[in-house]
Amino acid sequence: TFEDGQWKIAHHHSSQMPEEIQPKGTRAELENNVLSSKEIRALFDLWNNALATGEPSDVAARYTQDAILLPTISDIPRSDKDSI
Repeated sequence: TFEDGQWKIAHHHSSQMPEEIQPKGTRAELENNVLSSKEIRALFDLWNNALATGEPSDVAARYTQDAILLPTISDIPRSDKDSI
């Protein structure tokens, strides 16, 4: 999701297939927001680099305001910045 001038994570679950996530927006909006493989890799690197800092606030900054994180080692969904 593009938010505050940056691409950010809106849904995150390591075992959820991308096809299961329904995109938000009109068809025209969605078609204008197509990313290349190179751009997707760069966004993954931003997220991975945030993880490498060990700073929770750096990691949380990569997620949208309304993101939902479904962790793999917990059954508690994270649905706000403080819990992410």
